[in-house]
Amino acid sequence: MLLVDELTKKFALIEPIISFFSDRLLLLVSKAHVFEKPFKFVLSRVILLQVKIIDRYLPDKLLLFFIDSLDKYVPPKAIELVIEEVDRVIPNKIISSALQTADEYIPDSVASSRKASAAIAGVGKYVPDRIIPPESRDIWANLKMKFHIPTLLSRGQPDSHKD
Repeated sequence: MLLVDELTKKFALIEPIISFFSDRLLLLVSKAHVFEKPFKFVLSRVILLQVKIIDRYLPDKLLLFFIDSLDKYVPPKAIELVIEEVDRVIPNKIISSALQTADEYIPDSVASSRKASAAIAGVGKYVPDRIIPPESRDIWANLKMKFHIPTLLSRGQPDSHKD
């Protein structure tokens, strides 16, 4: 009983502090639309800076080595396993939100970067259309066109219409 009384007293002391911060957090969340434009501006500038650094300092041979090693040395079964786990674990709402965020916040000038587009296309070609939620198909098609992501047939699936 003594321990319960002590904890109750301590909680009574910190309860106003918790209440203060939760009220401020709720106010911040309710006013989040005010911060959307500055957030988008800062995020686009950070992405552009990263792309400029990659364009300037990442050698072409190193980029090609990474993309080539993904194609040659990662077994198709491992890629299929990752795709199946993503499809099983990550909800469609999160995938849709990520695609929408990528479409809105990644500026078009990133797509004009040869190295950034090559890196995104090198990884994006392994994303099958079957894990894209139906409500995000148009956004995915836009991203595929923007970053020149090829459609790659799954290497791990057997051909079902063989005679």
